Amino acid sequence: MVRYVQTLKQDLVLYIRENDIRNYEMESTGEGNYENPWTYQGTTFTSDDIDSFFGYVYCITNIQSGKKYIGRKYFTQRRKPRSGKGKRRVTSESDWKNYYGSSDELKADVKTFGKSNFKREIISLHETLGKVNYEETKQLFLNNVLMEALDDGTPAYYNSNILGRYMKKNYGDFGNNNSANA
Repeated sequence: MVRYVQTLKQDLVLYIRENDIRNYEMESTGEGNYENPWTYQGTTFTSDDIDSFFGYVYCITNIQSGKKYIGRKYFTQRRKPRSGKGKRRVTSESDWKNYYGSSDELKADVKTFGKSNFKREIISLHETLGKVNYEETKQLFLNNVLMEALDDGTPAYYNSNILGRYMKKNYGDFGNNNSANA
């Protein structure tokens, strides 16, 4: 019986290792086989689609509640090498495939409801940092993320601020009986 259990454990460990390697290979080759992939114009977006784009503006939607989050993400990151030697920074692909925004509330909901209950859509792609940042700010204001409410009166967006300057607490009137949103 003990040998049987040990054999099962070894088989399970081997299976997990093989699948982890297979998943890593798919991600590193740019295949669209990553969990809950980003879509752009209805099609799965992969590393092969990045081309000359610097980053993107996106919308993540909680499928259960309809609540949304608008943000931006860059395709590359610049970091100092882990060895700590030298001052040169190395450019590598960012964690964009696994990214679920910077909102703590959104990340908590993803953890609670699971990634499959969220739709991740790329709204627009941009070739420069400035254009990515500008378009994100534009979309935040156009979609009225600080004041828009769902039918039940709760905030329609996870976004809590715009540019760290305009705060939802100062503009949204959620849960209050008065209707003055000044």
